[in-house]
Amino acid sequence: MDFTPTEAQAEARDLAARIFGDLAGHERLKAAGTGSDPELFKALCTAGLVGAVTELGLLGLVLLLEEQGRTTAQVPYAATCVHGLLAVASHGTPEQRERLLPGIEDGSVVVAGALSAPGVRAAARGELTGSVPVVPWLRDATHVLVADAGRHLWLAPLGEGTALTPVELTAPWSAARLTLDRAPAEPLGGPGTDAFADVLATARTAFAGLQAGVCAGSLARAVAHTNTREQFGRPLATRQAVQLRAADAHLDTEAIRVTAYEAAWRRDAGLPYATHALTAAWWASEAGQRVVHTGQHLHGGAGADLDHPVHRHFLWGRQLDAHLGSGAEVLQELGELIAHGE
Repeated sequence: MDFTPTEAQAEARDLAARIFGDLAGHERLKAAGTGSDPELFKALCTAGLVGAVTELGLLGLVLLLEEQGRTTAQVPYAATCVHGLLAVASHGTPEQRERLLPGIEDGSVVVAGALSAPGVRAAARGELTGSVPVVPWLRDATHVLVADAGRHLWLAPLGEGTALTPVELTAPWSAARLTLDRAPAEPLGGPGTDAFADVLATARTAFAGLQAGVCAGSLARAVAHTNTREQFGRPLATRQAVQLRAADAHLDTEAIRVTAYEAAWRRDAGLPYATHALTAAWWASEAGQRVVHTGQHLHGGAGADLDHPVHRHFLWGRQLDAHLGSGAEVLQELGELIAHGE
């Protein structure tokens, strides 16, 4: 396997880094508060960084999400690319792709994902009833991809039969509770396909890539701080304990990154990747929370300041840990897949 980005992937990654760097600085994020930044999301869509994902593949998306994670930019980029663009492109009918993809690419259609919805029931006519306690980025969305109790996927517009109640999470992900009351929806993925398993594995891989960026950004801030902050006349970075803590965080970050790359590469190559996606999710959950704790700890008292940039990485890292599932839960599911030879 070769994780070297193609020329197109590298160019898209560099463009994303410039846009996030220009439009997701600390002061701008402070001004956004707990809301999203529609101007930044529009800039990403205008630059073609949503539509390009169909050609760049999941590995390309992981590279782009790393750049978002480095800045903790508050946009529904991962959600709409995974639950909208890639889900429709991979499992939609030709009519659905023709109707939905242009809007997703230009940002007029934003899709959130509710894949953990065992309480949702679908009627024969495609009407959904039930509720989902938390759906990240739902307040920014025009549509939501819902998995019912039978693990069938349904794409529902937010309107008739849907109600949203804002929910505040650890990170500012514009989340809401979703209530469905005979909400009209269309199926995604035909008979004989397991669209649910593919979209779930894609989501795990993508959000692991996002966590790799969050961790890299946290660690970069910690390195800069310890190189300039002096204690007893010497930079903190010269202390062996600091060096060892930072080295462990670097290794954890690289483990998250390489497992996400492998899962994404396998999907793009048409190979089985469910266990690899779970492996990436486990590293992102288990190691991710270690890294963001380290980043905050190495800042000393400043790291506990709610207005300090590194604290935002801490909040995102812990939110991604919860979103991907605890390490024990992910490990149990991985073990069951391996035991069944999947």
